[in-house]
Amino acid sequence: MTAPKTFHVKSFGCQMNVYDGERMAELLGDQGMTATDDANQADVVVLNTCHIREKATEKVYSDIGRLRKHAGALGRSPMIAVAGCVAQAEGAEIVARAKVDIVVGPQAYHNLPDLVAKAAAGVPALDTDMPAASKFAALPARRRVGPSAFLTVQEGCDKFCTYCVVPYTRGAEISRPFDAIVDEAKALVDAGAREITLLGQNVNAWGKDEGQGLDSLIRALDRIVGLERIRYTTSHPNDMTQGLIDAHRDVESLMPFLHLPVQAGSDRVLRAMNRSHSRDSYLRILDRVRAARPDIALSGDFIVGFPGETDAEFAETLNLVDAVGYAQAFSFKYSPRPGTPAAEMDGAVPAEVMDDRLQRLQAALNRDQAAFNAATVGRACALLVERKGKLPGQMLGKSPWLQSVHLITDAAIGDIVDVDIVSAGPNSLGGMARVRAAA
Repeated sequence: MTAPKTFHVKSFGCQMNVYDGERMAELLGDQGMTATDDANQADVVVLNTCHIREKATEKVYSDIGRLRKHAGALGRSPMIAVAGCVAQAEGAEIVARAKVDIVVGPQAYHNLPDLVAKAAAGVPALDTDMPAASKFAALPARRRVGPSAFLTVQEGCDKFCTYCVVPYTRGAEISRPFDAIVDEAKALVDAGAREITLLGQNVNAWGKDEGQGLDSLIRALDRIVGLERIRYTTSHPNDMTQGLIDAHRDVESLMPFLHLPVQAGSDRVLRAMNRSHSRDSYLRILDRVRAARPDIALSGDFIVGFPGETDAEFAETLNLVDAVGYAQAFSFKYSPRPGTPAAEMDGAVPAEVMDDRLQRLQAALNRDQAAFNAATVGRACALLVERKGKLPGQMLGKSPWLQSVHLITDAAIGDIVDVDIVSAGPNSLGGMARVRAAA
C-alpha cells in the first residue's frame, strides 16, 4: 500500500471524543497528510468510537460496511482505523469481525502515525495499551482553533457505576499536570480560543490525587489574558467541593452552567447503580450551587429502565425533575454493556416500558428547557459568536447559560457581543446585539 495522503476523522459520543478526534487530526496533519470532509475520498478513515450504549457500538460496524461499499463503488480501498472506547473494549473482535487496518485505544492514539505507517507496510497495527505515562506530551502543539475549544484535564474513572464501561475503556482516574494544562490553555488562546471547556470523565475529580482541586485550576486559568470564558464537564456529585461551588460565585469567567448527572431519582436505584450519592445529597448540592450563583443553569443525565426499576421508582425520577427545573438534560434508555455488573442483574425492564418512560421523561425535560429559555427573554448577556447562520447576516453563538442564540449582526466569529434576548424557542434564542470588539 502506498503512503496515504488524505484522512478523515469521524468522532462519536462525548465531548472527550471530540477533543481526541481533533488531536488525532492534528497528529496526521503533522505527518503532511491533508484532511478531507468526504470519507469516501480519504486514504485513511479514523472512526473514533463510543462504547457507552449498544447502538453506538453497532453503528461503528454499520459505518465500516457502508464506507467499504461506497468507496468500493468509486474504485477505492481506504485504510480504516477504529479508535476510541470500542477499540479498547473490543480490539481483537473488531479485527476478526470487521477486518480493519488499525485498532487504537483512547490512551494510545498518540501512536497513530506509527500505526498508519505499519498498516501501509502490511504489518498488523493494534495498540490498546493503557500506559501510566501521559500521552499528551507526545501530541503536537495546537495551531488554529475556533473561538470555543475543548481541553482535556482529567481522564478515567474510579467510581465503577454498575452500568458503565468507562473504568474499563479509559482506565483509572488520572489528572494532567497543572503546568501542562495551563500551557495548553495559553496555546489555545494564542490559537484563537476565547472560551475553553475543561473535559474529563469526572472533571471535578481533577487534582485530588495531588491534594488540589478543580477550583484552583479554574482560578489560575482565569488569569490568562484573552481567555474570556471557562466551562467544565462532566462532573460527579461526590467531587462537587465547596471550593468549586465558591468558584462559581467568585470567578467571573466561569460560566453560570453546571452539568451534574444524577441518573435516577430513586435511592434504591441509585444504590443499585453504585452512584454513591442519594437523591437528597444531590439536591442539597444543587441548593449550595444556587446559593453561590443564583442564575446558574443546571443540566443532568438520566437513565430509564435500569434493571429492577419500578413504576414508583420512575415516578421518583419525574418528581426530582420537577423539583430541579433543568435548563437542559440528556436522557437514555438503559443499555446493558458486556462486562459490567448491571448486565448480569435480574429484573430487565421490557422495551415498551422503557420507551414509554423515556418519552414521559423527555417531555418533562423539554417542558423545563422551554420554560428556562422563555425566562431568559428580556435578559442582557454577553454572547461569544461562534459561526455563521443560515440567513444573510445571521450569526450564531452561545449564551453564558449554553443556549444557542441567533442574531443579525456584522460581528465576526470570535467577537463578544452584548445581546438583549428578545425571543425564545424550545432549542434556541433570538437576540439583538451591540458589538464589543475582540481582544
